[in-house]
Amino acid sequence: MLLAFSVAPSGTLAGGSRPTDASVHDAVAAAVRIVRESGLPNRTDSMFTTIEGEWDEVFDVVKRATEAVGKFGSRVSLVIKADIRPGYEGELSAKVDRLEGALSEGS
Repeated sequence: MLLAFSVAPSGTLAGGSRPTDASVHDAVAAAVRIVRESGLPNRTDSMFTTIEGEWDEVFDVVKRATEAVGKFGSRVSLVIKADIRPGYEGELSAKVDRLEGALSEGS
């Protein structure tokens, strides 16, 4: 399965502190660190982090990343999109390779 997710904190911490610039890069970094340490194939872009693996292992990483982001606010927003295709591996790159091949054939 490929799972793309975006996670961000909102609200204020118990002490009422919250950065004034509305940046969430420290919270996102905490989540991405967990993803990268998982050892699962992954890719992060400006909007989503995509992970490839089996259902339980992928959702375990998403849960831990979400919990890490929760330390940066009183609420967490989580967006998930999944491509569940049993029997396929290496799709994190293979899907993009097929797209690039189709684009170059059309040139």
